[in-house]
Amino acid sequence: MTNLTQKLSKRFFGASVRVVTLALFLVVFGASAALAQTRGYVANSNSNNVSVIDPATNTVVATIPVGILPRSVAVTPNGAFAYVPNAGSANVSVISAATNTVVATVPVGLFPQGIAITPNGAFAYVINASGTVSVINIATDTVSATIPGIGSPFGIAITPSGDFAYVVSSSGNVTVIDTATNTVAATVTIGGFLIGVGITPNGAFAYVENLTADNIAVISTATNTVVTTIPVTDGPWGVAFTPNGAFAYVSDLNSANVSVINTSTNTVVTTVPVGFLPRGLAIDPTGTSVYVTNSFDNTVSAINTATNTVVATIAVGDDPFAIAFPVSTQGPANKDQCKNGGWQTFTNPSFKNQGQCIKFVNHMDEHDQ
Repeated sequence: MTNLTQKLSKRFFGASVRVVTLALFLVVFGASAALAQTRGYVANSNSNNVSVIDPATNTVVATIPVGILPRSVAVTPNGAFAYVPNAGSANVSVISAATNTVVATVPVGLFPQGIAITPNGAFAYVINASGTVSVINIATDTVSATIPGIGSPFGIAITPSGDFAYVVSSSGNVTVIDTATNTVAATVTIGGFLIGVGITPNGAFAYVENLTADNIAVISTATNTVVTTIPVTDGPWGVAFTPNGAFAYVSDLNSANVSVINTSTNTVVTTVPVGFLPRGLAIDPTGTSVYVTNSFDNTVSAINTATNTVVATIAVGDDPFAIAFPVSTQGPANKDQCKNGGWQTFTNPSFKNQGQCIKFVNHMDEHDQ
């Protein structure tokens, strides 16, 4: 019993030191990112602007004019910039989170309507209704590659490793892009009208929303085959996962609710009523709230993930289509994760260079001994 007590005390002390050390490093390295990642960005399609939500107060703290018909949004992992494809302008607006102003505009393909950013924050992949994917180099805000032959793309998600992008199309296919070569690595045929896709935090599965079949097709990313389908209510549109991957939240466009899926059993455990025509979803980096855009109501519903109840309804712009927060990324577990640009992927804390990242790991290793 004494040995057990000593072990538990040592483990508790070590964990406490890690928390304190992490807090100190957040102060030194990650204060700006920590501030930025508390904001959610809502693309309002018909009012041609972006609403910025502070989840601490569930209020809109800024409204930013962008291009015509903004229908998607993604935020860099460090929370510094939001990228907004404007379907009617054939370009992407780049918003500085520090000033809430557009600092760059990047021309892309025709009718861009979806976007995903690589976990290292280096590239943004924009899907264009013309059947191409524009790859934006975030360092220069220029298109560095264009990937053709994606037929009728509608949604995109990138694996946590950054190795692959999954693009779903209204023609019923899922195109898997190898991001190292920007070429098509695989095609998965599902059928129906595929509208959205999300990747589980562990990267093992892609959840594909089939609008016409009223289900979620679950694809194994290891084999690129459908391993199961999950029936939902009516018109699944978007999906978001809790940071631990335990639950998936799916917006049901026609039933005005959100289905909550237990990812270990792939079954719907409850539904949460929200506003009319719910489309985009995003979970804040803490995992405590999921935010859902209600297109017909011009509102965003905030759902408490502990109780699965709506705790706030936030008025935004006209026809809110999508919402995004920075992806919650923990600190590095070893020095190898800092190398080859890996230091850019972390937000808790964030780093200015590889050396700071390695220094953080060394400090954590010393306190674990």
